[in-house]
Amino acid sequence: VSANMFRAVVRLSASGARSLTRSRTSISAPLASRCYSHGKVETDEEFDSRWVTYFSKPDIDAWELRKGMNTLIGYDLVPEPKILDSALKACRRLDDLASAIRILEAVKEKAGPHKDIYPYLIQELQPTLTELGISTPEELGIDR
Repeated sequence: VSANMFRAVVRLSASGARSLTRSRTSISAPLASRCYSHGKVETDEEFDSRWVTYFSKPDIDAWELRKGMNTLIGYDLVPEPKILDSALKACRRLDDLASAIRILEAVKEKAGPHKDIYPYLIQELQPTLTELGISTPEELGIDR
């Protein structure tokens, strides 16, 4: 009797373990497809245009500027110069030099180990920086 009980317990526990692993697989697969199945994919040009338009709003306030930059910096990319140009001009409209410098610092940090990206961005943004009277963190001596 004890051998039969032992076999029954092993059989039940083995089928229980299989059903647990089966249920885990079925749960994770729909989640993976659900995360990637939303809407149409935005092109790079549409993405850039959306952010330039966002920062070009004449009535943008300081909170919207910071929120937009935090969202933009959270993406897995370094923003294009035209987006940063628009953001810096929004800083000027708000008379917010601190945010402009913080944007440059954040972009430098975002570029990370790719040492050629930040100088390229500064080169592309130089006419805007000069026009708006914004110094880079390096010019101010506050770079790390």
